[in-house]
Amino acid sequence: MARRCEICGKGPVVGRKVSHAHNVSARRFEPNLQTVRAIVNGGHRRLRVCTRCLRSGKVTKAA
Repeated sequence: MARRCEICGKGPVVGRKVSHAHNVSARRFEPNLQTVRAIVNGGHRRLRVCTRCLRSGKVTKAA
């Protein structure tokens, strides 16, 4: 299953891990995804949503 937000499409980005001795290696920055029961088209559905979408109100959580 892809680590991708089902609302905005945010996914992992790549960067560099740099140690104190300046050894450089590749790493991935993963989005903070939460599994949420949300109301979609009048019904309940489980979505994997990033916390930015949750906080901004793009997702209405089911009671």
